[in-house]
Amino acid sequence: MQQFLFSYALFSLYSVIVVYFIYLLILLLSNRDIIRTILSSTDSKFRELSGSEFVPPVSILVPAYNEELTILETVRSLLSLNYPDYEVIVINDGSKDHTLKVLMDEFQLYKVPQYTFDKLLEASPIKGVYHNPANTRLYVVDKNNGGKEDALNVGINIARSPLVATIDADSLLEKDALLRLVRVYMENPKETIAIGGNVRVANGNVIEDGVVKEVRLPKKFLPMVQNIEYLKSFLGGRIGWSSLNGMLIVSGAFGLFRKDALIEVGGYRDGFPGEDMNIIIKLHKYMLDRKLPYRIIFCPDAVCWTQAPDTLDILGSQRKRWSRGTLKNIWMYRSMMFIPKYKTIGFLSLPYLFFFEMLQPYIRVSGFLALLGYSFTEGVNLASFQVIAIFLLVNVLTSVFFSCSTLLIEEMSFRRYHKLSDLLKMMLYSMLLPFGYDQLNVWWKFMGHVELARKKNAWGTMVRKSWQDEITISPKANPNKPT
Repeated sequence: MQQFLFSYALFSLYSVIVVYFIYLLILLLSNRDIIRTILSSTDSKFRELSGSEFVPPVSILVPAYNEELTILETVRSLLSLNYPDYEVIVINDGSKDHTLKVLMDEFQLYKVPQYTFDKLLEASPIKGVYHNPANTRLYVVDKNNGGKEDALNVGINIARSPLVATIDADSLLEKDALLRLVRVYMENPKETIAIGGNVRVANGNVIEDGVVKEVRLPKKFLPMVQNIEYLKSFLGGRIGWSSLNGMLIVSGAFGLFRKDALIEVGGYRDGFPGEDMNIIIKLHKYMLDRKLPYRIIFCPDAVCWTQAPDTLDILGSQRKRWSRGTLKNIWMYRSMMFIPKYKTIGFLSLPYLFFFEMLQPYIRVSGFLALLGYSFTEGVNLASFQVIAIFLLVNVLTSVFFSCSTLLIEEMSFRRYHKLSDLLKMMLYSMLLPFGYDQLNVWWKFMGHVELARKKNAWGTMVRKSWQDEITISPKANPNKPT
């Protein structure tokens, strides 16, 4: 028994080292590619596109369910983008609150009689389309509740542009965000089928009429640690995966797609809480099965600001949903793993996601417990405590190293946080992650797997907050506008 516990603890430690080695390679790729991003983002030529007739039109899809507290700021943000030709389509997915009413009242929308469109994807029938000729960009579609995937399919059917962007109803885009995504698309329009934007935590920022006027750190603990997580995921991970054409997710909060590619794969699939991962894996599989050249890439300088949960209940519900969606997608596409024709996706992305992202937290926790068991069977002594301390120290130091490395990428490239105190605060929170928060994430991941085994597909509890409740509103903003 002692030998088994010791061997398993060693296995756990070695697996941790392998994971961090792979993550280090991805981080190095991210550092390499961020230089190219910095050079291209500082090139003023992309701003000339804002008035160019050669820029392709874009349809922005905003699925909304019970979003009356955030939807107006989101729409105002979208209507103020620096982009020459686009439309905003809000899909009201059977909201039980006043989402539709606040939009109609604010933008003076009227129901369009006999609105016609091609039903390219299977989706629920719509109840009506609302529009105001004085605001030619905005359309609101009302439909019965069918889930986010169904709402997106409805939006794709109605969209009149060759490119569609998706954004969550509790998110705000920077004015140049869409332009930056499309600039990347225009570099290789024949092969580029999807581009992911950079999602950042908005809690604490100064907002005026749907525009982020000043970037500030969140004031509460949970949004703050999520801010660190988002930086690690997007800047430390997706840039590297993008360089390998192995990215498995374009965040549902902000992404750009070629409409014809979405239609070819049948659109979004119902019953997948991880719809943003599912559509990307479908696109990879479709293109690789047909041996077609393609790119699915990440654009780190196209920024979307989103609300982060600030209570354990809501955050736990979100993370369990992510866990269910990830495991469900891995299981559905497990046949792609280690098949030569699926290249990076089959040999690196999917195996990494399964063995290291989904299983490795269990291995790490059980390995620590095995080490504890071995130490106590040997007898409680100083040497035992030293072994446990070394195991914990390795985990903590590596976690802090990768967090701080991501902060370095942020500081070298985008410098959203100008105060030294902000950087020091983020470094401090990075050191706190391994002490309780990481363990909570493991628990939520486990509970998500349990829910999947019980065939639970519900979206979960997601309580929205008014931007005034969570975000600092500039005093210049109109206080009489409803929120």
